[in-house]
Amino acid sequence: MPPAVSTARLEARISTDLHAMLKRAAELQGRTMTDFVVSAVQEAAQRAIEQAEVIRLSLADQKRFAEALLSPPPPSDALLRAKARHAELFGAE
Repeated sequence: MPPAVSTARLEARISTDLHAMLKRAAELQGRTMTDFVVSAVQEAAQRAIEQAEVIRLSLADQKRFAEALLSPPPPSDALLRAKARHAELFGAE
């Protein structure tokens, strides 16, 4: 027997025109209206999250980022101390 899936309920008031449109779209895809709406909402949520999490850089920022990767500055004193401390704790690599 598969494990129980936790669910939550979502309710929304929509116009009768939108309801009819959703019902027709679901029927055209051979799906229930609930399945159609849940799928569409999930896809929209995923897109919104991906758009919010993607780092967008201007062309100048992209060039600065690439240059920093290709020609990094010398390590600071703090970084050198951290590296030495790391070697003390975990051994040299």
